[in-house]
Amino acid sequence: MEKIKRLSSENGVVIFTKSSCCICYSVNVLFQELGVSPKIHEIDHDPEGKRIEKALTKMGCSAPIPAVYISGMFIGSTNEVMSLHLSGSLIKLLRPYLSPVNN
Repeated sequence: MEKIKRLSSENGVVIFTKSSCCICYSVNVLFQELGVSPKIHEIDHDPEGKRIEKALTKMGCSAPIPAVYISGMFIGSTNEVMSLHLSGSLIKLLRPYLSPVNN
């Protein structure tokens, strides 16, 4: 879907979420604690939200939300993000987007 591609390429770190999703909130907090301010796109507040959710599933997101993009590249949902974090690889991907204090 064009909107997903556009948002993920215009912003360094993008998380597609739903406002009522506690797991989405947790992933956002993780990024904040790592020193990154991701662009949060709440699909439940988007008129095209249902289409975005279907497109994310078709693009390989095991759980359609949260869907994390870094540098325009689809990273995955919660499981993939946490695996990257635990292995130390997530911070390497986020390095260009870290606040100066955390870099």
